[in-house]
Amino acid sequence: MKKWILAFLAVVGLSGCGYNDFQRLDEQTKSAWSEVLNQYQRRSDLVPNIVATVKGEAAFEQETLTKVIEARAKATSIQVTPETLNNPEAFKKFQAAQGELGSALSRLMVVSEQYPNLKANQGFSDLRVQLEGTENRITVARNRYIQAVQEYNVLARSFPSNLTAMVFSYQPKPAFSVLNEAAISAPPVVDFNKK
Repeated sequence: MKKWILAFLAVVGLSGCGYNDFQRLDEQTKSAWSEVLNQYQRRSDLVPNIVATVKGEAAFEQETLTKVIEARAKATSIQVTPETLNNPEAFKKFQAAQGELGSALSRLMVVSEQYPNLKANQGFSDLRVQLEGTENRITVARNRYIQAVQEYNVLARSFPSNLTAMVFSYQPKPAFSVLNEAAISAPPVVDFNKK
């Protein structure tokens, strides 16, 4: 009878340790991360079509196109595995490459405003709308990932589940961070006198 009571207490004790919650939340973060990657891939797939369309504009700034092409090559060259989620350095490197691609594409869209023929091109206009939609999807996917990581990290740091985290080596996961926090914290400069 004493063995049954000890077994029962062990089962009750383990059920409250958070192990199953770690499994659920780990899978949730992986799923959310997969959606982020899916949207980054969608954006990356649009780049060759955008570049090809812009190249048709003979006077277009070659330097801007080159930066987009280089940023895409860099972003797609980084191998992303499930372990990337648990490696803050690899995660940061991947995030930086995606940030560079986003910046290069933003610059391309701003510069394209100076070319009336390009703005009137229906193919470019359609690609631009697709890119804007994809950027919105990336934002949504990243927000879902941030929420999943937050829930996982709270579990990993809370008592008594932090004991389970130590025993089974569940480390907190890196979250998205703003790479240029100092730059975006300053208010934008608006000068209506510049031409």
